[in-house]
Amino acid sequence: MSTTTDALDREAAALYDSAAWQELVAHWDLTAPAPLPRTPTPPAPTRAPSDWRALLSVPVDRLVATALDSLPPEPPAERPLPGRLGAILPDRLHAWRRIGQADLRPSTHLGYARRVLVEWGWQNRPYKLRDTRGARCVCGALLTAHRLGYGSADTMNRAAAWIVTELRAQGWTGLIGPWNRAQGRTAAEALALVDATIRRAAHAGQ
Repeated sequence: MSTTTDALDREAAALYDSAAWQELVAHWDLTAPAPLPRTPTPPAPTRAPSDWRALLSVPVDRLVATALDSLPPEPPAERPLPGRLGAILPDRLHAWRRIGQADLRPSTHLGYARRVLVEWGWQNRPYKLRDTRGARCVCGALLTAHRLGYGSADTMNRAAAWIVTELRAQGWTGLIGPWNRAQGRTAAEALALVDATIRRAAHAGQ
């Protein structure tokens, strides 16, 4: 991996070790609201067969319109990742994509990093951001997602710190880079790590 991804790895570990992050991690499972207890629903009273429309106080078409109005709007169309040529180009050439883009939660940034790993590929060559096909390591995917406009540098650092948090929960005490290039590591394991981190960060409201 390059010096840039090594720097991200170190910053993520330093953030994880900070008192503020430890306080967040200590209470991450308390930040999501607990589900309300479900009470049994009494059976509906039996009615004599009749025209169901007579039971309505408003016209059916108004009920349908009200129901449609209450549905959430369709999410905006996501910007697709650049194609295979974009995977091979230096990340700095994608910097213009950040212009005017709103910031994201770390879990959302991790979702885009996952797309980078799926669509462009995962690799674990020591100290390499990418291979000749444009495949990225885990830290490289976080960095690339940021340079493509998906989240600020601060969001990227917090996303990396959530990966460190997940690794610690799994018993790994080192940095992300050594985990990524460990002997026998697979792409499926890398994606599973990102997926577990997304769930952990999202559950904490991050």
